[in-house]
Amino acid sequence: MDWLSAELFWFLLGLVLLLAEFALPGIIIMFFGIGAWVTALTTWIGLTPNATSQNIVFALSSVLLLFVLRARLQKIFVGDSTQDTVEDEYTGKEAIVLQDVDDSNGIVEMKGAEWRARSASPIPAKSVVIIEKREGLTLHVRLR
Repeated sequence: MDWLSAELFWFLLGLVLLLAEFALPGIIIMFFGIGAWVTALTTWIGLTPNATSQNIVFALSSVLLLFVLRARLQKIFVGDSTQDTVEDEYTGKEAIVLQDVDDSNGIVEMKGAEWRARSASPIPAKSVVIIEKREGLTLHVRLR
């Protein structure tokens, strides 16, 4: 494969990895693509003449870029997922109590499905309740 120089190989590998980031988003593969381009550049300049030095530059630059820049870029592209700005679909809705609800257990029906429920005060079966919040698979409810 005389037509494929080491510089061209690393450049094409970087291009493929950067394009793969679009198919498999996660802001990880991109850094290996950039690392391949760094390796292509150092090979073109003549700093990495053999495969061993090229592999070392690729590994070090990719991992260094990954650890240094990933958190910063993830905040830009993904956003801050620690803020819960989306109201869940259950809060404020009504449910029917199937089994008495107290502070530790109970069963309510919401949208045809049975849910575990809790309440600060006891609620008897067949009551209509308002869902205050959802915590995992448990709904926190109060009397309507």
